[in-house]
Amino acid sequence: MRRLIIDTDTGSDDAVALIMALKSTNLKVEAITTVCGNVPVELATKNALMTIEVANGQKPPLYVGAGKPLMRDLVTAVNVHGEDGMGDCNLINPTLLPETKHAVDAILEIIENNPGEIEIVTIGPVTNIALAILKAPETMKKVKRIYSMGTAGFGPGNTTPVAEFNVYVDAEAYSIMMKSGIPISIIGFDICLGEAAWSREDMEFLMASQKEEAVFAVQCNRSLLEYNLQASGGHFVDLPDAVAMGVVLWDDIVLENKLCYCYVCTTEEATYGQVIVNDGSKLAISDGFAGHTHNATICKTIDNQLFKKRLLELLVS
Repeated sequence: MRRLIIDTDTGSDDAVALIMALKSTNLKVEAITTVCGNVPVELATKNALMTIEVANGQKPPLYVGAGKPLMRDLVTAVNVHGEDGMGDCNLINPTLLPETKHAVDAILEIIENNPGEIEIVTIGPVTNIALAILKAPETMKKVKRIYSMGTAGFGPGNTTPVAEFNVYVDAEAYSIMMKSGIPISIIGFDICLGEAAWSREDMEFLMASQKEEAVFAVQCNRSLLEYNLQASGGHFVDLPDAVAMGVVLWDDIVLENKLCYCYVCTTEEATYGQVIVNDGSKLAISDGFAGHTHNATICKTIDNQLFKKRLLELLVS
């Protein structure tokens, strides 16, 4: 049985991803760790605890992690996910409590006790992961694989023209992770749009099921729906973290992967958070990339229909 640690800045799409993992019966969620990102870490923690309660699945321990990025002030996404990160629907009243141990210490302890067995799924900024690497690099090399919802993949950014949100919040942390030597799979923002997003019909189907976790998944994404309506006029909810979790859970939805070398930009403000991807293509001028071997597997294409079918079935099961 696969064993996961899920590191999350729990906003509304994180909540859907958490429900997916917690309802899965062929893996064990060893821990959930929270980090600042979509919302401050205190709200991310409340959101994650509430999600554990409503998921009707596994009840792993939750550990609170970093409350600020490594080098910069926190940038949140409350304009997208609501002030509480969950659509401002008064959903956040968890009765569960977090553990007292810090998330970084919990991550290191679980990995040290289970070398080569733990997969980490990061669906927020990777500050906790970077801190764990800095604190105990040899322990972190015992991680089986990290799955990261991060980068713009092979497309444009969603926070700046070149940067995706999870990297932009703490690019220094992402750079540390990418240089760690740990096997990394990246699910970029570029594959999380279009047919992978929920349509009006999908949300109506979930609401009609009257399943607590399915209704919760739609309600907590209310602000994201309103944001998309205002930004593009489209009645859809894009769920990057759920797509990333889908890749973790169902490898048969992946149609194409690409081994790449990824470089994280951390110095120039205009490109801060950009991840430059070299997929092995021949370059006229290769300075800066010559001699580098791949450090990530990037998911290029998924079967959107199969992903969405599996997700909807899991939420109403």
